[in-house]
Amino acid sequence: MDFQNRVVVVTGGAKGIGRATVESFLNAGAAVAFVDTDKEAGDKIVSHCEAGDVYFHHGDIAMEDVLYAFAEAVKQRFGRVDYLVNNACVSKKGILSQCSYQDFNYVMALGVTAPYLLTSLFLPVFTADASVVNIASSRGFMSQKDTESYSAAKGGILSLTHALSISLAGKARINSISPGWIDTGSFHNEEDYHPQYEAADLLQHPVRRVGVPDDIVQTIHFLCSDAAGFITGQNFTVDGGMSKLMIYHNDHGWTYNPEAE
Repeated sequence: MDFQNRVVVVTGGAKGIGRATVESFLNAGAAVAFVDTDKEAGDKIVSHCEAGDVYFHHGDIAMEDVLYAFAEAVKQRFGRVDYLVNNACVSKKGILSQCSYQDFNYVMALGVTAPYLLTSLFLPVFTADASVVNIASSRGFMSQKDTESYSAAKGGILSLTHALSISLAGKARINSISPGWIDTGSFHNEEDYHPQYEAADLLQHPVRRVGVPDDIVQTIHFLCSDAAGFITGQNFTVDGGMSKLMIYHNDHGWTYNPEAE
């Protein structure tokens, strides 16, 4: 898709899906501002950028002052925002790992509060066809054990998405994407990365493969484009169909082997 003369903001843009998003929009002709805690990885993206206008802000958006500083820098440099991609989040595990009060609230600040506040801060400079894409997760509605911090944050951003879509009706479209298993190894400073999967890793996905960052990037592009002009308040699960697969012990080759307690 062509995003010439568009301004895109991406959080957590130095690695993984965030990096893939930054690079894809730059390649499509957009100007991109991104924020991340990994200074080396962020600087590397800027140094390798051969075309387009890119701005990297080093900082932790779980901190309120960083959010304000980043938003102000974007406004000063670009003057407007067409698309906001709220991608940044981490896991501090959960109750079985004794995830602390501080750790749990850190994940909430990064994964829910930061997207809310950035959307608020950029609201005055959103263009007429602005789009916000929140990166949620299939873990927002299904879980493995000891994932409470991350799962709660992703559940929160799912709810934030539909709430903002109503509050910002006529001002911006707000949607979310829930990735499943996305192999981001090639976007984590790993040279010549070659994934190694077992056959079951592929076959457990109805599409018969593990996801790659471009699967999410293409969905982001769609939701930002005019083709999605009638879509807001929605969540798009991009997981190769894995969350639709019903699993029973000893059925169709599936066997549950619980760990010894």
